[in-house]
Amino acid sequence: MEYTPINQWNEDDRPREKLIHKGRQALSDSELIAILIGSGTRNESAVELARKILALCRNNLNELASLSLKDLMKIKGIGEAKAITIAAALELGRRRKETEWHEKPQIQSSKDAYDQLWPHMADLDHEQFWILLLNRANKVLSAKKVSQGGMTGTVADPKLIFKTAIENDACYIILSHNHPSGNLRPSQSDIDLTKKLKEAGKLMEIQVLDHIIVAAGKYYSFADEGTF
Repeated sequence: MEYTPINQWNEDDRPREKLIHKGRQALSDSELIAILIGSGTRNESAVELARKILALCRNNLNELASLSLKDLMKIKGIGEAKAITIAAALELGRRRKETEWHEKPQIQSSKDAYDQLWPHMADLDHEQFWILLLNRANKVLSAKKVSQGGMTGTVADPKLIFKTAIENDACYIILSHNHPSGNLRPSQSDIDLTKKLKEAGKLMEIQVLDHIIVAAGKYYSFADEGTF
C-alpha cells in the first residue's frame, strides 16, 4: 500500500487536529502516541510507528510502561529522543495516580491499601519493600520504602521498619512488596517474615494489619487469605 504522510491526510484524521477539534478523548492510543513521537520515517507515518509500539506490548498500556528505552528503540524509526518522550509521558501518568495518595484516605480494606501502594511499585523489574503508615483512625500518614533488592528478592530489616513507624507516629502499619515475576503467591520466606514482623509489632505496640504482595496489576492480601 502506498505510504501517505500525515500532513497529506484529511485534516479531521490528523492526530493533532483531531485533538484540537474533537478533544483528547476522541483519539485512539496509537494517535496519542503518534503525537508524542511527532514524526514518522520516510516510509511510515508516526501513527504506523505508534501501532508497532503498541503491538510490541500487545496493546496493553501497563506493559508499555514497563518497556525500557532499549525495548522501544528496537523499533526502526524510534530513536533515543522519541523513546525518552514516551517514557516521560508514561511516568507523568504514573505520578498523576500517585498524587491521589496525598489525600490521606482511610484504609478500610486490602483494596484501599493496594490502591495506595501500587503506584510506588508498578512497572519495577526488581523487588522493593514498602510500608504504609497509619494513624489511630486508619488514615494514611505516609508510605515509605524500606529496602530494595534484585529480581528474586529483597530483605526487610525489622529494626528499620519499626524505627520508621515510631519516627512517623504510626499506630498501625501495612507491609508490602512486589513480585516482578508476576507470581502473586507468597514464598515461605514471605510467610516467615510476616509472622516475625507481626510478633515484633505486638511488642512495639504497633500493630501490623496486613502484608500486600503486588504483582502484574493484582495483589495478594495475607489478611484476606487467612495466612496472616
